[in-house]
Amino acid sequence: MDELARDIDARSLRIELDDARGPVPRPSRAEAEAAVGVLLAWAGDDPAREGLLDTPSRVVRAFGELFAGYGENPAEILDKIFEDVEGYDEMVLVRDIPFVSHCEHHMAPFFGKAHIAYYPERGVVGLSKLSRLVEIYARRLQTQETMTSQILRALDDFLTSRGAAVLIEAEHMCMSMRGVRKAGAVTTTLRFSGRFRDDPTEQARFFALARER
Repeated sequence: MDELARDIDARSLRIELDDARGPVPRPSRAEAEAAVGVLLAWAGDDPAREGLLDTPSRVVRAFGELFAGYGENPAEILDKIFEDVEGYDEMVLVRDIPFVSHCEHHMAPFFGKAHIAYYPERGVVGLSKLSRLVEIYARRLQTQETMTSQILRALDDFLTSRGAAVLIEAEHMCMSMRGVRKAGAVTTTLRFSGRFRDDPTEQARFFALARER
């Protein structure tokens, strides 16, 4: 096991974000798989037994899918605006967007639904793009509060609108499976900008529509 641990280049694993929070150095695939082996051994199992032989490579492949959001750009998702909408300028709301993310503190899943609304300025974005925007930020190590803010910031930065609203409701496995173990507890976070931020009536309207059943 000591030999396996020595195979991991500590310098490569010391991932540090630069000041601009841009791309970070990444370990090799072999180093990542070796790290999984170390964790399996630390948990008390034998990484060399038959059932675990391929687990490190499976985990690394799964990480590539679960955290694919790091390689995606929200600006590219929201770059296409449809202006030919017959002058439509009322609220656009997509609710109940399902997502699964992972807590950056324990790497445990949290999952739930996101509700996004905006007031168009010069056109609308394809509805599926709002779901893809949620996926970009969900497929990263996250806190729910940060994810809520990031989605709103992307809407403000890359989508011309008169205001946006983001509401996220989620259950956290780090709270359900460990610690206080309170299964079923739901956390709600929200952020507003523009017209939604400045007008409580618009906030109330958004809540009513987002939670209408």
